[in-house]
This record gives sequence, C-alpha cells and structure tokens, in this order.
Amino acid sequence: QVQLVESGGGLVLAGGSLRLSCAAFQSIFRINTMGWYRQAPGKERELVATVTSSGTTNYIDSVKGRFTISRDNAKNTVYLQMNSLTPEDTAVYYCKANTNYRDYWGKGSLVTVSS
Repeated sequence: QVQLVESGGGLVLAGGSLRLSCAAFQSIFRINTMGWYRQAPGKERELVATVTSSGTTNYIDSVKGRFTISRDNAKNTVYLQMNSLTPEDTAVYYCKANTNYRDYWGKGSLVTVSS
C-alpha cells in the first residue's frame, strides 16, 4: 500500500504562485511515473503534468511555461510549482503515483485563484 500526502494548496490572487508537494509513504513497490491531475467544479479530472523516474516531464498545453513539475526520488516526493496563476487554474489538485502493481491517488489539495 502507498499513501500519498499532499500539501501546499490554498487561496492566491491571480498572477500569484503556489507550490504543491506530494510525498509517497510506505511504498514497497518501485514508483514509476508521478503526476498531478486537477478537477475543477463541474468538470472532469484532467492531467496537468507528469514526471518519470528518470526525470522526463510532460505538461498539458494550458500550463506550459507556467507550471513546473519535479521530483526527489530519494524522498519519493513530487512537486508542482505553479506561477502566473489564473482563475481558470482553480481546482482540486490530485497527486498520482504509478507502480508496477497499481496506481495510487492522493486525497486532493484545493487551489483557489481569485481575480
């Protein structure tokens, strides 16, 4: 079993920045890709960014140039630095960790961007 603990969400003004963190605990399985997803009110959950164990990253177009995903393999932790936030970024952000056994999800961290 893998437990994912997220932190760093909150309320920020448009144009501001936030940094999300997600630490994976109790993992006896090797963690492969880690990523961040988000779900805005009334919308489906969507991929935001992923990073492989070797550091290859992937982003959706709407966050390219504003968000940066990174990870610390020694700490089994993934980060999402979010800059130039807009109200359209308001959502619950979920961390996901992929192992050879299954995927695990965090409980979510609310990010609210006010105009």
